Amino acid sequence: MTIRVLIADDQEMVRAGFRMILETQDDIEVVADVPDGREAVAKATELRPDVCLLDIRMPGIDGLEVTRILAGPGVADPLKVVVVTTFDLDEYVHTALANGASGFLLKDAGPALLLEAVRAAVRGDALISPQITVRLLEHFAAPPVKAAAKTDISLTEREQDVVRAVARGLTNTEIGNELFMSLSTVKTHLAAVQSKIDARNRVEVAAWAWRTGLMN
Repeated sequence: MTIRVLIADDQEMVRAGFRMILETQDDIEVVADVPDGREAVAKATELRPDVCLLDIRMPGIDGLEVTRILAGPGVADPLKVVVVTTFDLDEYVHTALANGASGFLLKDAGPALLLEAVRAAVRGDALISPQITVRLLEHFAAPPVKAAAKTDISLTEREQDVVRAVARGLTNTEIGNELFMSLSTVKTHLAAVQSKIDARNRVEVAAWAWRTGLMN
């Protein structure tokens, strides 16, 4: 399957660089690159790419708002969005993920992580730059709830193992290797967890794990 990607960034050099990196891959095609948020929304709505790579600071509509429009809560048919930015600010990361982003990457992360973030989004995984993953989730987690409160949602022991691994930033493949599960079993457990806790994606699963004290 060819992964169709839209790039939105107000710097032409950045768009050209991302395009060059992505188009070295046989399984990735850049269907559009645009310089501002309004055009990003228009092109994404028209072309329905598999993944949208969005900068945050863009003219018209910023990338965080574009993310909400394309992937946010209540969107009937959300697109996969990966935010790629220069700015390692906790409030940006939190807002992007709350608005439905499937990943958050710093521009200096390198070509390999950019490609992995695109592929992870398509798989339903979420890739966040390693240096901010745990810090983000710990920082924005509410104080742990009492143990008794967690009985409202009952997870099996293996489901809890999977959730803890997700909260540490592991991909499905890494979880399978660590827990000696097949990839399909990991996906089955994760789908069951998402249904039980009403989470839209693995980022919300990870945030839930920190918020409820499961990581303590």
